[in-house]
Amino acid sequence: MDLTRLPDDLPAPPDDGAADHLAGTALPAVSLLATDGSFVALDRLGPGRTIVYAYPLTGRPGTELPDDWDAIPGARGCTAEACAFRDHHADLLAAGASAVYGLSTQTTEYQREAVDRLHLPFPMLSDDSLALTHAMDLPTFDAAGRTLLRRLTMVVRDGLVEKVFYPVFPPDRHAAEVLAWLVRTPGS
Repeated sequence: MDLTRLPDDLPAPPDDGAADHLAGTALPAVSLLATDGSFVALDRLGPGRTIVYAYPLTGRPGTELPDDWDAIPGARGCTAEACAFRDHHADLLAAGASAVYGLSTQTTEYQREAVDRLHLPFPMLSDDSLALTHAMDLPTFDAAGRTLLRRLTMVVRDGLVEKVFYPVFPPDRHAAEVLAWLVRTPGS
């Protein structure tokens, strides 16, 4: 299975309003372990805009995805989305982002494999304890006995969520959507 390609018949996730409360919200005093070994204090991201894109889970070659994964609206496409953020990384920084982070409830060790395999130029953040998920009431779903994040992106500026993209579909084109928004909405 090629995890970088999306099937044509993926179901689109509905806008269920589960992220409506996030715009204007301050990021909590939660530090998450990043794949580069650092801890990222989300309430102290620094000046500028930070892109935090949340995704359910990245697949691994040779490892089965949860049952009926392609039938869950918005589940499939994490690898393709990560690759798109990789491919647009320099453009996102040039358009005003100070940093880009991926975020999932997978362990750092699991995420590190994806960062290495996909040659990602940015770290992934692990919320495997669900600290951020609970503090911000991020939208989730359960699959294979695990709580996973629904796909969304937050643009954080001066500690506040400035923009939320939710639902995200199709995931392989989402980084370009974020880039277009940054270009249209310059920071001051």
